[in-house]
Amino acid sequence: MAHGFFQDIMWRRLGRNRMAMLGAAIVLAMFVMAAVAPLTGYEPGAIQISERLQGPSLQHWFGTDDLGRDVLARIFYGARISLLVGFVAVGIASLIGTALGALAGYYGGWWDAVIMRFVDIMLCFPSFFLILAVIAFLEPSIWNIMIIIGLTGWMGVARLVRAEFLSLREREFVQAARALGASDFRVIFRHVMPNALSPVLVSATLGVAGAILTESALSFLGIGVQPPTPSWGNMLIAGKQTLGTAWWLSVFPGLAILITVLGYNLLGEGIRDALDPRIRE
Repeated sequence: MAHGFFQDIMWRRLGRNRMAMLGAAIVLAMFVMAAVAPLTGYEPGAIQISERLQGPSLQHWFGTDDLGRDVLARIFYGARISLLVGFVAVGIASLIGTALGALAGYYGGWWDAVIMRFVDIMLCFPSFFLILAVIAFLEPSIWNIMIIIGLTGWMGVARLVRAEFLSLREREFVQAARALGASDFRVIFRHVMPNALSPVLVSATLGVAGAILTESALSFLGIGVQPPTPSWGNMLIAGKQTLGTAWWLSVFPGLAILITVLGYNLLGEGIRDALDPRIRE
């Protein structure tokens, strides 16, 4: 009953937050873009040299690139890449961070010491340069990008989950479950974990934005998603060559990245405020 009541309060708070609703609308629009990409009428890799570098028009709303490919279609198909990278990378990071944070927070002692020292070591390395170093030894592909972003982005989740477990493991309902003979596995997954996942939800929402930015930066540098697969990052680098004469090749992919990242950040901030018990209803 109390848990359901708290969820009702959270949804009411979220619904009243106009910025969070704007973020949710942007995120929903991104899913729609990815779903209706074939309806643009153009294949993202269809080359039409006779239509190269045409400006925005009724036929090509966002213009065409130096190979005559429709920019709008490539942006819509690029949304699929961004969604895939964002959710898979954040899923990997959340699973690793939640597992390690739960072990450190619930058991404490040497588990806590070893895991948190490892977290501290990982945090000493700037994540983007760590990703660059790993990519240098691997073939640049979308799967490698997703895995590497996930494997280098779990530390914040681990610290959040650890803090929640440290607080929850001493609560009365956890002590009661232990007194009734519940195993550690049941206590963790039945009683503690469901109450510790709120900050993970916020972190994951914000993490999708970070993963999209990282993938775009890597693709812009030429070591991310490789052409001809459309990615907002490699569309930007292609537009760099003709920035003075074909502005639409850089402006529209750049706006897609900006608006999408803004949407996830607004939604993440709204969820964080809605879950904050210090904010009165």
